[in-house]
Amino acid sequence: MKNEQDGVVASAGRAKGGRARAASMSPEERRELASKASQARWNRVAAKIVDPNRVPEAKYKGTLALPGIELPVYVLDTGQRVVGRTSFTETLTDIKGGGGLEKYLAVSALKPFIDMNLVLEGLVAFRLPEVEGLETQVKGLPSDLVIEVCRGFVRALEASAVEPQVHKLTARQTQMAIKASMLLAAWAKVGLDALIDEATGYQYERASDALQVKLRAYLEDEMRKWEKTFPDELWIEFARLTNWKGTVTQRPKYWGRLVMELVYEYLDKDVARWLKENAPSPRHGQNYHQWLSGQYGLKKLVEHIWALIGIARTCQNMLELREKMACLNGKTMVQLFLPLPNAPRTAS
Repeated sequence: MKNEQDGVVASAGRAKGGRARAASMSPEERRELASKASQARWNRVAAKIVDPNRVPEAKYKGTLALPGIELPVYVLDTGQRVVGRTSFTETLTDIKGGGGLEKYLAVSALKPFIDMNLVLEGLVAFRLPEVEGLETQVKGLPSDLVIEVCRGFVRALEASAVEPQVHKLTARQTQMAIKASMLLAAWAKVGLDALIDEATGYQYERASDALQVKLRAYLEDEMRKWEKTFPDELWIEFARLTNWKGTVTQRPKYWGRLVMELVYEYLDKDVARWLKENAPSPRHGQNYHQWLSGQYGLKKLVEHIWALIGIARTCQNMLELREKMACLNGKTMVQLFLPLPNAPRTAS
């Protein structure tokens, strides 16, 4: 008993000393300390694969056929369902070999919505018996962690629509959030189909790839929904105002910045006011952003986009559209001039 009490006292003393140390640090020192702690947690995850005998083995493997990409999935000998980490990153980013998932998640804009500690500690190192020499490199995300990451992106997207100045996403992060939203919706539909098939016994009658076919169909439906949210008329006007000669289905990446500026940053501020007046008080599991799409926000987003299209049709170039949008939203466009030295005079 005395040893337990000594341990509790020692633990309390370390906690108190840690808080005192943190309070005496500068913001830069605290950030550095947090970074080292995060790296230490990641090292502990990687350390699990030092001893090959302790590494789970992929007992079953397969592929989820998604539009434009194949997502490797595994069931380990522990019974855990795992999604390939690299391929999941490529699915969200549409970038082949674009780097580790942690690079995209460990940004300030996503910090309120995605728990990096949960991600780092949840990554699973496992072994593919047929792959020699890669035992220390194969990592995956448990299926429940994949869902949590996708939910985090969706929460960030919805919060950016309510308070774009507070929760601002880059064009790349917005695209990743939209993809995460589509995946969640499609997986939910396929999951319900699978449960019904299991409950009724139909799973033994259906074709082996029937759920894969449904998954692709559901994802295509979700893609069409997002395309309807941002109708072709918007892209046609963007093409005219920027002198884009390509097709509107293969749009230049910088249009993403225009969408962030002209759509999300100017989204009707009544959204936030409506949420405060009509939604319940924010608390764990029931926050404003969870009411946005289904209740009010998506309707306002669509209305704003069509208003933007109408204004764009009155403009001759993108600068004029940006100036009109700024003026309508109580802002003023400022053009900065950069002084350059005069060219040296030549003797006459």
